[in-house]
Amino acid sequence: MPKKRKKMTATVKKVMTPPGQPEKAEISVHEAEDLYKEIRIENALTDEHGGKSKLKEGESVEVIVEKDSEGN
Repeated sequence: MPKKRKKMTATVKKVMTPPGQPEKAEISVHEAEDLYKEIRIENALTDEHGGKSKLKEGESVEVIVEKDSEGN
C-alpha cells in the first residue's frame, strides 16, 4: 500500500545525556508551531546497511511523518 507523507526540514539544536538515560538529540522542526517545534529522540541512527551514526549540533535533518493509505 502506498503511504502518505510530509517531509519537513529541521535542525539539531542540542545533544544531551540525561542522567541514567541514553544520549538524546533535540531537534527543532522549522514548519511546526512554536509550542511544538522541539522534539527529542534517542541519538542512535542506523543506515540501510546497519551502520551506526549519531546526530551533531547544528546539523540539518529532515523529519518525515507518514501514514498508511488505509482509512484515507
